[in-house]
Amino acid sequence: MIPELPDLAPLIDHALLDPHQGQAAIERCCDEARHFGFAGVCVASRWVSRARERLPLQGSGKGHQPRLVSVVGFPFGAVPAAVKLAEAVQAADAGADELDVVPDFGALADGDSGAVLSDLEAICELGLPVKVILEVSRLNLEALELLVEISIDAGARFLKTGSGFGAPVTVEQVNHLQGLARGRAAVKAAGGIAELDQALALVAAGASRLGTSRGVALMQALRS
Repeated sequence: MIPELPDLAPLIDHALLDPHQGQAAIERCCDEARHFGFAGVCVASRWVSRARERLPLQGSGKGHQPRLVSVVGFPFGAVPAAVKLAEAVQAADAGADELDVVPDFGALADGDSGAVLSDLEAICELGLPVKVILEVSRLNLEALELLVEISIDAGARFLKTGSGFGAPVTVEQVNHLQGLARGRAAVKAAGGIAELDQALALVAAGASRLGTSRGVALMQALRS
């Protein structure tokens, strides 16, 4: 008997973070997410208001509506805390449902955990679900463990493996984050998710969201 494959659509944050794409691509991304029933659409804060116009609010009576996710401090997090908070506020005011936030890696490297915590706390206090982008492949074990604890203490709902601008996410990374989270936060896998077998393995490892720009191709592969 052939096992039934899980429906990936409710797990996919359909991402369009290429800075060389314009309004037509954003609108197409939103339309694809609605068509396939994806969990969310993930865009740069610059595009939140346009994407909000394309995606009716949840409960609008117009069928499934993906959640609108804005990245903040993307992709490096190397901006002053006040600037990052202002970007988060702007994204929230423009209609974002969730925020994927890059923490202050420089402060983490300097051992200033208080600055990292206050940076994230201020954004979590806006009231939107926050995913903290950890860049798992670039942190040593001690730094990763510390950043996980800081993120959870700040109020993050998700731990995100990376920005997607690095090495592809692995099953081992998802397993490791699951262990560090201990059920206190969910895990979003992101980075190089292009093949169906890879996506399914990440879900089996415990990822409850998949951040990818290849959502349409994954769904076509799943349905074939």
